[in-house]
Amino acid sequence: MSISNFSEFGLAEPIKRALKERGHSTPTPIQARSIPDLLQGRDMLGIAQTGTGKTAAFALPILQNLAKDEVRNKFRKPRALVLAPTRELAIQIGGEFRLYSKYMHLRHTVVFGGVSQKPQVTALNRGIDVLVATPGRLLDLLQQRIVKLGNVRILVLDEADRMLDMGFVRDVRKIIAALPQERQSLLFSATMPSEVGKLSSDLLYKPVRVEVTPQATPVERIKQYVYHVSSGDKRNLLENVLSSPDLMRVIVFSRTKHRANRVALQLTRAGIEADAIHGNKSQGARQRALKRFRSGEIRVLVATDIAARGIDVDGITHVINYELPNEPESYVHRIGRTARAGANGAAISFCDGTERIYLRDIEKLIGNKISVIGEEPIGEPVRAKGSAHKNRGGVGKRLKKTRGRSGRSVGQRKGQSIPNRNGSRPSQSRKAA
Repeated sequence: MSISNFSEFGLAEPIKRALKERGHSTPTPIQARSIPDLLQGRDMLGIAQTGTGKTAAFALPILQNLAKDEVRNKFRKPRALVLAPTRELAIQIGGEFRLYSKYMHLRHTVVFGGVSQKPQVTALNRGIDVLVATPGRLLDLLQQRIVKLGNVRILVLDEADRMLDMGFVRDVRKIIAALPQERQSLLFSATMPSEVGKLSSDLLYKPVRVEVTPQATPVERIKQYVYHVSSGDKRNLLENVLSSPDLMRVIVFSRTKHRANRVALQLTRAGIEADAIHGNKSQGARQRALKRFRSGEIRVLVATDIAARGIDVDGITHVINYELPNEPESYVHRIGRTARAGANGAAISFCDGTERIYLRDIEKLIGNKISVIGEEPIGEPVRAKGSAHKNRGGVGKRLKKTRGRSGRSVGQRKGQSIPNRNGSRPSQSRKAA
């Protein structure tokens, strides 16, 4: 049976009141497919990205199931635990629980690192029903015996792939070991690498599998371009691309935290307002960087994939992949940061010889060949260090610099210019002074 309205789920009146107040009447696909099974207590494996409505898909059944057995004493211990990889996501999930439980006698709190634990401990001591946490801080509190998880009946691992990317797998397994074996478990992940598959098989019992595509910006609406360039020439190319005034609000993606810091510093030294955001930054530093980016004080934000999950900024005109991701799904997630709310947007990727196999996988996923600016590379892709792909026998030839007397950027043909976000190019009559 197809469910087209939240009223069909049989949710408690306080939850329906909160949904109505927020103007939510029609469930998203993942909500329509997940909520009935979760209300029945089934374990679930959800393949879903940000933007699909997955937070409500697990929050509403949790609140409904906990409301059946409300506990109002002061010392109540958490009965539902949601683990999230980043502070930003944990705060966002906590905000959703607060809004949906507005008219209920349930308590929740959010705990995460990078800030003093004192107010978090105070909230825990008051007694809570739902605990949203990042693994590192929660494990600290467990080891200090400040929080006890013996009453947890529902566990949610959100964005499990990013959690494992950040090195939280041991922390997660230690936390799971502290939980009762009799519980309902949910795991959500945007991708399913082998490690996530192993974790899900260890964690879930006869799970329902729900897989949905994000209700996000169609890739087809984003103008996409690629420069084939040697890794050593990426710095000069980035500065040249950002010299165009058409790039008004830009996210630059790198694969590592160290690279994000170096690129942001390089741009700042070149007179381009930039800041970095990644997992090693303190909560305050990340929030300050986002605030400066939203206000326009800085034009460029350099981010890792993990940190980008917490970025929700309108008006991003361009996304630049300084380094291509080794998972094609991450490319789609990255470029979806632009062209939101009906606006136009463009994505520009820098691809060196070791990344060409990643580019091939990306083009296979999106079903299109990305437009090349400059020269096509010669030879077969080189195997990247640590890549799971096999070298097919060819060695990509390093492209020579073309930046010289002509002043053209690396990989840029004579007469070729950086694309605007609508796909057009600036007038060729505009010459350098």
